Amino acid sequence: MAIAESIFTCPVCGYKQLEIMPVDACQFFYKCKNCQTRITAKEGDCCVFCSYGSVKCPSKQPKYC
Repeated sequence: MAIAESIFTCPVCGYKQLEIMPVDACQFFYKCKNCQTRITAKEGDCCVFCSYGSVKCPSKQPKYC
């Protein structure tokens, strides 16, 4: 089962926020709840959680049977 929670760290202001990641899609944008900056994923990453989260998005997590 995939981990759905990740602590997102804003690359602009450093604010940390616990978020629930979508399990069936990548999230390309995130708006920081502190500084209101619209964050996009780093080049080569599929989503903002792969770039700035404490846990990679569910589609990039190992699959367990």
